[in-house]
Amino acid sequence: MYAAGDIIALTGGAWRLRAPMAASSYGVLWRAEPCLGGAPAALKLVNLAQMALALPPQRACWTRDAAAEIGFLRALQPWDRRHIVRLLDSGVHLDQPAMALELLDGDLARHLECLRLRGERVSFAQALAWTAQVNAALAKVHQYGWRYLDLKPANLLVDKGGGNGGAALKLADFGTNRPLADARAHAYAGTASWQAPEQFFEHEDGGYRTDARTDYFALGALLYHLATGVQLRFGGACAGARRVHGSAAAAWLRERHGGAVPPPLAPDEAALFLRHALPHGAGCGEAALALLRALLAAHPDGRPRHALEISRLIERVRLGAGDAVQPLRSAA
Repeated sequence: MYAAGDIIALTGGAWRLRAPMAASSYGVLWRAEPCLGGAPAALKLVNLAQMALALPPQRACWTRDAAAEIGFLRALQPWDRRHIVRLLDSGVHLDQPAMALELLDGDLARHLECLRLRGERVSFAQALAWTAQVNAALAKVHQYGWRYLDLKPANLLVDKGGGNGGAALKLADFGTNRPLADARAHAYAGTASWQAPEQFFEHEDGGYRTDARTDYFALGALLYHLATGVQLRFGGACAGARRVHGSAAAAWLRERHGGAVPPPLAPDEAALFLRHALPHGAGCGEAALALLRALLAAHPDGRPRHALEISRLIERVRLGAGDAVQPLRSAA
């Protein structure tokens, strides 16, 4: 177990743990300070309590995931890190991978909850700007040969000083990364409430067949959530079924929909999204809905093929809105 005051020695230096920040099934995050002085960081360590309870195959999987995350972040060039969390240091602690990451201003999920409690909401212009930033981050993940597979607000960190006076987003937590070159069906991974159909519903030959376009579906779910303040019912249904029925969730949902996959975007949800975009102009509304529909296509073949295509769709939204969404110019 870890405690405040513990010293963690990594490749670049030693770090003193100060306070726990968050925990997941296989990782814990601590605020830490370099022992020789300097800016604090977020130290990501393997969750020892969960590791002790896990079976050997699961332990090995968690270790591989953490090592793969470090490898990906190390490989990034400085110019590739604008919307990806920066790796400050890394190494091994108690025979497990450990890393020090730049300390930002919390995650997007908490940020959105704070806005809600204050009676505030994200503007449509900001929703588009953040979507463009996350698209840029995914482009780098894909460029380096990975698919992300766990895009959600909790994995996006808020940099309040990174957006020309406004908040910018940085993608974090790359433990679910899988090689794009490996097209084989894989085991279940990710978070049900933000997944594309092919990531939640098993392929007919077993397992899950995903690619870069799977990440674009999650980007569409994020755009819808940012613009409307609510989550897609498709994601809510998948998460609820997974919580109650576990690995049988997909079969249970199919049965309730006559053997078919539920539609990712219902007509009333499209209408709600359009109402949030229309105040910026009819051209903006039409282009925004076209962007959303493309990202949320039920089959990967109906989604954009790459990040540049998404950027062009976002630019059409901006052009349709005129001056109303000019913040997009500084969000690429």
